Amino acid sequence: MAQNNIGSKRLVVGAHYGLRDWIAQRMTAVIMAVYTVILLVWFFTAKNFSYEGWAGIFSHQWMKLATFVTLLALFYHAWVGIRDIWMDYVKPVSVRLALYALTIVWLLACAGYAAQILWRV
Repeated sequence: MAQNNIGSKRLVVGAHYGLRDWIAQRMTAVIMAVYTVILLVWFFTAKNFSYEGWAGIFSHQWMKLATFVTLLALFYHAWVGIRDIWMDYVKPVSVRLALYALTIVWLLACAGYAAQILWRV
């Protein structure tokens, strides 16, 4: 009798990232879309198109926080996408792990730099 691997008793392997990452990609995309709408509304209703006007919107603490949350969403969105690329196309485990580490360091550095820029204004 042949062994049937279909049905409730099949062996499921893998990292099980699928649904969680799919939801994370959608949530981070919604955060970025809402922030984009906020910026567009501000841009099209603004009267002062200068550096002072642009810096003025970021002088409010809520806008700094909204911007930073959006950037964190962007970085996580990028992490999920890049991690999937590394998983799918880089087969040597040591190279893949090195690329994971470099990607994480790069994204954390970007987040730190973004925080430094936002709270300097």
